[in-house]
Amino acid sequence: MAPTNERHLNDTSSKASESPAEPKGKRPPVLVDGVTLNGPTLDIREAESFLREAMPIIMEEAVWKATDVKEKVCEWRSPEQLKDLLDLELREGGEAHPQILQRCRDAIRYSVKTGHPLFFNQLYAGMDPYSLVGRFITEAINPSLYTYEVAPVFLLTEEAVLKKMIEIIGWQEGGDGIFSPGGSVSNMYAVNVARYHHCPDVKVLGLSALPRLVMFTSQECHYSVSKAAAFLGIGTNNVYVIPSDKRGKMIPAEFEKQVQRAKDEGALPFMVNATAGTTVLGAFDPLEEIADICERHNLWMHVDACWGGGALMSKKHRYLLQGIHRANSVAWNPHKMLMAGLQCCAFMVRDKTNLLQRCHSAQASYLFQQDKFYDVSYDTGDKSIQCSRKPDAFKFWLMWKAIGTKGLEERVDRALAMARYLAEEIKKRDGFRLVMEPEYTNVCFWYIPPSLRDTADGPEFWRKVHAVAPVVKERMMKKGSMMVGYQPHGDKANFFRQIIISPQVSREDMDFLLDQIHSLGMDL
Repeated sequence: MAPTNERHLNDTSSKASESPAEPKGKRPPVLVDGVTLNGPTLDIREAESFLREAMPIIMEEAVWKATDVKEKVCEWRSPEQLKDLLDLELREGGEAHPQILQRCRDAIRYSVKTGHPLFFNQLYAGMDPYSLVGRFITEAINPSLYTYEVAPVFLLTEEAVLKKMIEIIGWQEGGDGIFSPGGSVSNMYAVNVARYHHCPDVKVLGLSALPRLVMFTSQECHYSVSKAAAFLGIGTNNVYVIPSDKRGKMIPAEFEKQVQRAKDEGALPFMVNATAGTTVLGAFDPLEEIADICERHNLWMHVDACWGGGALMSKKHRYLLQGIHRANSVAWNPHKMLMAGLQCCAFMVRDKTNLLQRCHSAQASYLFQQDKFYDVSYDTGDKSIQCSRKPDAFKFWLMWKAIGTKGLEERVDRALAMARYLAEEIKKRDGFRLVMEPEYTNVCFWYIPPSLRDTADGPEFWRKVHAVAPVVKERMMKKGSMMVGYQPHGDKANFFRQIIISPQVSREDMDFLLDQIHSLGMDL
């Protein structure tokens, strides 16, 4: 007897001349619960017409103009002004297509253009055409990555990307992973998996069955670490913060002291979060020394490489993450330095025992049936804390296929070279002062207006400098010329944090940046 699927193919092939979807005459409508059922309600021709009109607007306004250095980074409006301009109220009836198309134009016009060469505000920037096309495809197909049967192409591309990223990390025996909806969630995965690894009963028995758990992280870490502790019931008081040196790197000796402190208190130290590329200073924790301590004390070592992971693609700069192969888990966001487009965030574990599956599986029988006609090991959704999950790896895979590993490496090398150029220019200019030499592409600096340049350093001087960056930022936003972030840090007054990522950025753009800050702040 032929297999069921083969019999079905045989049956349909014998009736190839028939078209069961072809109507045999107009059928009368049917009334069910007061609703007339008579064919689809979507007018496919009208929908197609709308899409054909909308796509040129998207391409012209959100792609071409938004990446043109001669255009504004943003068209600033206050919240109240923008509410009036956008007409946000939702009404009983729908609007005509010309009005909806205008809504599209307005949404693009008043949004910040993150693909613009002069957008330096966040740890992501630029526009990659291959990634963008990948996003167009996945948004059009609208799959969810829980099972192979509904997302065959996208599950396989995710598997291929994770395998390559694991290889680049240096886990020679392989590993496992999942794409998550952000680096914060990846760090939460790390805490949850590390806890389950140490205390597997927590999945069934809950927090009441646990000893007091303590985790460790540096004072420069991402805020998601403490959020994960709060969310998972570990408690923020049980996150022991390790001091960092002047460059923002965790001090290993202080880490080991805190581990011993937790043990002396009768708590169970279970993991450390090391950071490879801190948010503000771009610092890389000393991973080899941290790994040594983890081995001595049986701690799970997680590396938050969401920002700095891109350096692994560069033979010249991967030394920044020396020792990452010794980590138990890694978070890495290709949507940052590698420009895969938001969101694209991988969480990976150096484990071959199905740890992710064991930790998170709920075995929903309506979704993860074990008697399917294909290899159900490809139904990876039960490893995730989500049910619905977007195919975020596909855009990265398509971009990687297009430019190759070499192309990704060139992007990283160019970004770091551009950061070095900017740092050297800052040293040459009156009124500009580096906070410290950049280790990555975070270039942190103060602008000192002419009125303060002859003032001696002291509390009053720094109080006045502290007020400069917010005013310059306001002026650049309202002018729309560029976007650069600023912040205080520890006892340091507000400084600019320039992030360089996009290969669209030129040396001339770096010069313009400094000229523009001086122009906007020289009267302060």
